[in-house]
Amino acid sequence: MLMPKRVKRRKQFRGTMTGKATRGNTIVYGEYGLVSTEPCWIRSNQIEAARIALTRYTKRNGQVWIKIFPDKPVTAKPAETRMGSGKGALEYWVAVVKPGRVLFEIAGVPEEQAREALRLAMHKLPCKCKIVSKQDLEGGVANEN
Repeated sequence: MLMPKRVKRRKQFRGTMTGKATRGNTIVYGEYGLVSTEPCWIRSNQIEAARIALTRYTKRNGQVWIKIFPDKPVTAKPAETRMGSGKGALEYWVAVVKPGRVLFEIAGVPEEQAREALRLAMHKLPCKCKIVSKQDLEGGVANEN
């Protein structure tokens, strides 16, 4: 699973996910990409599941870039525990995703194969996404088809 090697602080506040993504909203490396259309937290195991779906369908042809990284720790308290006694223990890591963020990029495969691979990866993720090409994302704003 993806997680940071080292962090400054072990536990974080939950934060907010308002607004659109201002960074990471363009396709930089590949030809096709998967763009989030709603805000969400994506766990490290969901990112890994989507990556495996992409590489399996393309039979390891082409190249895949993961543009998000789970750097936010999420804590949880054990079941049937009374209130108080501090914040819970670290459970998993998430990547905070805002609408417009490019999650995955793919290149080196035909368009139909890339779109199908991204569609399979989309089903592994907890948020609604859309598949875009490099031409669709001119200027960082996804054009509605």
